[in-house]
Amino acid sequence: MTRVKRGCVARKRRRNILALTSGFRGTHSKLFRTANQQRMKALVASHRDRGNRKRNLRRLWIVRINAAVRNNGISYNRFIQWLYQNQTVSNRKILAQIAVLDPFALSAITRYIEKQ
Repeated sequence: MTRVKRGCVARKRRRNILALTSGFRGTHSKLFRTANQQRMKALVASHRDRGNRKRNLRRLWIVRINAAVRNNGISYNRFIQWLYQNQTVSNRKILAQIAVLDPFALSAITRYIEKQ
């Protein structure tokens, strides 16, 4: 079998990995082996936290909606139940934005719920 010299390819690969880790501190951005380990660890963390971010945002939206509707004398559970029963379900992100930006609109909705 003939000898394959990988100098150019290997150097390019190492350079790309070091470029990805350029913002890391100390040896984690200078030496290839530790930089490669930190790169793999960072990719795992970013993959995991993309899911966690969605979870945390939904929790935040629920807290905001709950606080807004409780100011109007109704519980979050009853509010969401009423939305589902009347098939006027908007997603929680939009409801949270309404609660923060236009509390009078949300209070009008909750007053309508209390009448029924």
